[in-house]
Amino acid sequence: METLPRETIVDVLENRLREDILTGRHPTGSYLPPERALADGYGVTRTTLKHAFGRLAQAGLLETRHGVGTRVRDYLRLGGADLLPMLVRHSPDWIGEVFEVRCSIGALIAERAAARASDRQRAELRTLLTAVGDAADPDAVQLADVEVHKALARATGNRVYVLLTNTLFNAYLPMRAALRGPFMDAEVARGRLEPVVDAVAAGDETGARRAAERYLTETERIMLDGLA
Repeated sequence: METLPRETIVDVLENRLREDILTGRHPTGSYLPPERALADGYGVTRTTLKHAFGRLAQAGLLETRHGVGTRVRDYLRLGGADLLPMLVRHSPDWIGEVFEVRCSIGALIAERAAARASDRQRAELRTLLTAVGDAADPDAVQLADVEVHKALARATGNRVYVLLTNTLFNAYLPMRAALRGPFMDAEVARGRLEPVVDAVAAGDETGARRAAERYLTETERIMLDGLA
């Protein structure tokens, strides 16, 4: 087995083990080789291996049983949404499923924000929308757009929506260079998002939901076309 480079050794080992798990080299439910053999195979110390195990256990991919060994967890049955960024990085096939949830959750968030946003939050949305149009390049436009959606989630007053929004964006933002299609023109991007902010600011729950559905469906199509 190829010896790993010494720099950022725990990061490199974590990535290698994660790939081996997600590609099925270490199948769900199987036990990894004994620590000493695995560490020798990768050319690392057992301490380094334990650090990598700890990270993967925290991510929901491994579980260690004292005196028994380290086993690959059934992450689809037992894992949480925090695994999404890792899964999307491993396989872009996940992005379509992320977008499906993004559309459903995003429309509901807009509706709730229209019902619950404070005057301060409505003003913040206007300011953030202006920042989308003022952004200097596609990457900045995309990140400014993200801030509008995070503000919409906060305006619901529901912290679970905030965490779900963070998780979904964390899942696909590492791929954002390939998803710039809707954000190439700052003014077009701002205009596409403006009906959502207008409806929320007006307290129009039905209008906000419909505007968000249109926005999310259109931007999804553009981004997936770009990936294709």
